[in-house]
Amino acid sequence: MKSTGIVRSIDELGRIVLPMELRKTMDIKKKDKLEIYVEGDNIVLTKHQFSCAFCGSCEDVVDFKDHCICKHCVEELSSI
Repeated sequence: MKSTGIVRSIDELGRIVLPMELRKTMDIKKKDKLEIYVEGDNIVLTKHQFSCAFCGSCEDVVDFKDHCICKHCVEELSSI
């Protein structure tokens, strides 16, 4: 794991601010979702990768009524 040398404090509500430079570097935009998980003694944040509700694919995924569906499954559904 690579250290950035950036240290942030947790506020009274348990929040931290990700520095703008880090958000730009990692292409994290306002309203993006991050996954939080634990790896040993480390807390790890990763950009959430949406996957198709039907096949699990992460490629060409679109949002439809709060569900992620890949374009391939959309085509299959429209042929029914």
